[in-house]
Amino acid sequence: MFSKIFSSKTVSSDTQQTILSLLEHYTSESFPKGILFPDIVPEYILGKAKQIVIKFSLPFPCIGEIEQLAEVLSEQLKQTVRFDINFNIKAVRSHELAGIKNIIAIASGKGGVGKSTTAVNIAYALIAEGSSVAILDADIYGPSIPTLLGLKGQKPTSIDGKLLTPLVSKGLSAMSLGFLVDENDATVWRGPMASRAFSQLLNETHWPDIDYLIVDMPPGTGDIQLTLSQQVPVAASVVITTPQDIALADAIKGIAMFEQVKVPVLGIIENMSYHLCEKCGHQSHLFGQGGGERVANQYKTKLLGQLPLNIDIRTDADNGHSPITKDKTSDISLQYRKIARNIAAQLYLQLDAASPNTASLVIED
Repeated sequence: MFSKIFSSKTVSSDTQQTILSLLEHYTSESFPKGILFPDIVPEYILGKAKQIVIKFSLPFPCIGEIEQLAEVLSEQLKQTVRFDINFNIKAVRSHELAGIKNIIAIASGKGGVGKSTTAVNIAYALIAEGSSVAILDADIYGPSIPTLLGLKGQKPTSIDGKLLTPLVSKGLSAMSLGFLVDENDATVWRGPMASRAFSQLLNETHWPDIDYLIVDMPPGTGDIQLTLSQQVPVAASVVITTPQDIALADAIKGIAMFEQVKVPVLGIIENMSYHLCEKCGHQSHLFGQGGGERVANQYKTKLLGQLPLNIDIRTDADNGHSPITKDKTSDISLQYRKIARNIAAQLYLQLDAASPNTASLVIED
């Protein structure tokens, strides 16, 4: 299928073979063979072979992966290769919420595992990978998104008096009960009241056109979590845990809860997986080792990533920052971006595997 991309009059046979071979057999930890380039259809070739520009469309964001591929091709060809990507992200579940394509719930079986911090950084990572994103704070009892985004004390406005306009922090649209009421007032709300408030936040917000709405779920697996999971047209979920046995046991309950409401679990993120020594680089597994992978294998889901116990993540969160918005190429940012790619790819693979890709190759002067 790739042989039609090139014209022998403009590209040497060696160059053709190098590019075709890499594209056809490209694989990485995130993407098995054939996932990124299952069906590329060319449109045109122009100009002379000073810079090769490959244009195509993909159904999930993965700028980081494409940049790595461009570097590999450029090095092999001793010539600049650039990708011009259009991410054609589609809704994988039908719903009536205007502006939102896919809703992804970020959950944990218990509190204290870094769920909200991880949800915010995943949202920013998805933006860095090429998609438009918003976040909804469903943690009614302890809304922390305002603090994590540096928006604490700010209030949303309304243009028409009916729908709230979400606040925006560094390109991420956000809505939270913490924007509307004192955070101490929310902690005493009961199930029906909390569910009603969440439903209003979801349905009475004027969301911009976004590819993904990240929903930061309240910790636990009780009635409120079940109710929220049933109220929202969630495309899929991600479960956050730490390597500790007690956290893993609760993560299993979280997987079971989503299975009960027929919401696919894309995978598990193991937070605080290890401590990396700043001096020697040694990894210390303070809370245990391998638990996330064991649970993922047992319940036939994916281990989407393992995040370190990192003081910079904590200090950034306390100060309303994200490592990704500070430096999207830092080591910790690249880890979050890899997880974001895994989430987007798994959503596509599980629920929208029939989406076509289209491409063209341009050779620019």
